[in-house]
Amino acid sequence: MNNQAVWRPLVAAMAMVIAMPGLAGTELPAFSGQATDLARLDNGLSLQGDDVVSPDGVTSGFRLTAGFSPPGLPRLDLGAEVSYRESDDVPVSADGQQQILDTTSLGGSLMAGVRLGRLGLYAKSGLAGWQGEAVTGVDAATADGGTARVNGFGARLRMSRVVSQLEYESFDDPMLSHLNLLTATVHIPF
Repeated sequence: MNNQAVWRPLVAAMAMVIAMPGLAGTELPAFSGQATDLARLDNGLSLQGDDVVSPDGVTSGFRLTAGFSPPGLPRLDLGAEVSYRESDDVPVSADGQQQILDTTSLGGSLMAGVRLGRLGLYAKSGLAGWQGEAVTGVDAATADGGTARVNGFGARLRMSRVVSQLEYESFDDPMLSHLNLLTATVHIPF
């Protein structure tokens, strides 16, 4: 996919939102969803933490996000994310041979988002270092690893106290394809 095709609409949306002062909504960054607020500093920095669990239960870990809105640009959100993931017994195909792999990854991404009233749109891009250990296969003692590019985008919608979020995250290394996720959540506090 062409990188310019992905980033141009985001930049155009940011420019539109900055130019329209009547669209300001919530104070939370566009990329915050159901994560636990760990700290909110006087300078506007919000620190949040969240568990990461894949739907099949193979992967678990955590995500730590820090974000803020620059002074003078109240609808623009900037942030950074650090994530750690462990996956057990992941079937992969390497060099034409099937293997079962345990992987560990540590990644970091930069995030940018815009708030359009109750709707927040965001994108992230970064890198993840990973290490894998073969559990079964031709040579179960071999370890593999590397660095993968991480890309993602999402949307968050707040209606009164109900928060819904849709997020897609992709890793460009085929050995980490089990970490590619499309998640949709609805949070209804009561």
